[in-house]
Amino acid sequence: MSASAVTMSEPGVLNLAGVLDYSSGPGLRKQGKALIAACKAQALVLDCSQVEKSSSVGLSLLLAFMRDGKSAGKAVEVRSMPQDMREIAEVYDLDEVLAGQ
Repeated sequence: MSASAVTMSEPGVLNLAGVLDYSSGPGLRKQGKALIAACKAQALVLDCSQVEKSSSVGLSLLLAFMRDGKSAGKAVEVRSMPQDMREIAEVYDLDEVLAGQ
């Protein structure tokens, strides 16, 4: 498994990568919030295509980043959410919230 990371690969595209769990979550939350605040793009894409594994912490990160983006007046879209994150979202009835983004 690779190290967890959140990066802005191009303007408006926030990439989440690696394992999203209780040990990586707090650091990723701080980094992502700062990247979103500094982003000048009108829209925000949360790209999860490089997420290897996620607990409910990963889903919590997505929701927090969505809230950050919307607070900054950006349209927000979630891209390539892995199956384990989708399953957790279904348990909490959040699959429609995330799909509508």
